[in-house]
Amino acid sequence: MEANRIDMAENIFRMVKNLSTDVKLELISKITDSLKGTKKEAKDDSWKKLFGAWESEESAEEIIEYIRESRYTNRHIEDL
Repeated sequence: MEANRIDMAENIFRMVKNLSTDVKLELISKITDSLKGTKKEAKDDSWKKLFGAWESEESAEEIIEYIRESRYTNRHIEDL
């Protein structure tokens, strides 16, 4: 059983050794998080970062009106 673990670790290392440093560091971070058990918590709270992402003093109606007014349509059809 111990030999299988060593072989698996060696196989994974062979796949990883040619990756860039940034990718290796990201992989180390993910493995560390999985060992700590923090990955699940971070994943559960990730949607909360989107809350309040858009801040404006204009109302939704004013923003919609601005978007509609700034649209430009050119219906020129080219001859074939």
